[in-house]
Amino acid sequence: MVAGRELFSRCGYNATGIQQITDDAGVPKGSFYNHFESKEAFAAAIIDQYAAETRQAWSRMMERAPAQPVAAISYAFEQMIAHNERSATWTGCLIGNFAAEVADSSELCRQRLAVAMRGWRTMLTPLIRKAQTLGEVRDDADPSQLSALVWDAWEGALLRTKLERSAAPLRECFDLILNCLLRPSRH
Repeated sequence: MVAGRELFSRCGYNATGIQQITDDAGVPKGSFYNHFESKEAFAAAIIDQYAAETRQAWSRMMERAPAQPVAAISYAFEQMIAHNERSATWTGCLIGNFAAEVADSSELCRQRLAVAMRGWRTMLTPLIRKAQTLGEVRDDADPSQLSALVWDAWEGALLRTKLERSAAPLRECFDLILNCLLRPSRH
């Protein structure tokens, strides 16, 4: 799956063929079909794997994050920005890339992508809710809606990183999220 994931990340779903995947993995093409019914099924498994790794990475970040919710949110996004800066391949997010490329043509992948994105919102929502109760985040919006907006903006910034080949869009996006969008209103 490593070779296929790398190819999907670098080339996209439509530009990656099964022969290319098996060649890069160093396995016969026939063995691919022993494990996966189709390229679509393989892509769905990659999506599930990526989503699971994202959940694990989030959990590890939260173990090291400060206790205050806004500080924890800031820590997590700083870690993700640093990850993108270190990788410097500017491939964006596999989930976001797949959502743009295959959501209309593959119901299986669309469903798996939706689950992955819901999972991200589910991870962030409790932090936003807790921050609202502490007065650290605006409380005039539902925390799950704020979480969705944060991730939507983040995915858009990841697309810009591909175009600009820079983490600057991620930094700009998160600065606006933290200091404008989430900021509590002053009465």
